[in-house]
Amino acid sequence: MSVSIENEYSGSLKCSGTQIEGFISEEEYKDIAVNVINRALEHENCPYEADVSLLLTDDGAIHEMNREYRGIDRSTDVLSFPMIDYDAPACFDGFDDRDELFDPDSGELLLGDIVISVDHAVSQAAEFGHTVIREYAFLIAHSMLHLMGYDHMTEEEAEEMEIRQSDILDSLGYIR
Repeated sequence: MSVSIENEYSGSLKCSGTQIEGFISEEEYKDIAVNVINRALEHENCPYEADVSLLLTDDGAIHEMNREYRGIDRSTDVLSFPMIDYDAPACFDGFDDRDELFDPDSGELLLGDIVISVDHAVSQAAEFGHTVIREYAFLIAHSMLHLMGYDHMTEEEAEEMEIRQSDILDSLGYIR
């Protein structure tokens, strides 16, 4: 599995290099991302090694992305950019015959990109009364489910995603 993590955070929390003071250490946010992504892939029985990109940014930058790509003129906590259209959520059937879904060099399934607003993660952790680590892990689990075809447009879909998110997070000890 490949996880590329880019830190472009430039918000109100102090940032020196790749370390965001008041957030979590660079080592922690990388380890958490890899663990949650791996667990989500296992939970959804993904039969392939996968490639995921994660971008940490601020409210201003995610606001611009939300406006540009979704037509929504406000910041948000997380954006997911799936590379695959699924017949059904987490249905990987027939992928072996679709070379365009795989990185030609590594052979990994190209799942997509996750963008997280550090500003939102920190404020939501305080609002919901849990740690920044738990909120960050939640945002990654939530986004990974989107990258594997899940959505929450209906009440049934939202309930299904909530159950799966909880299973993933609980199994890693990220409890609310």
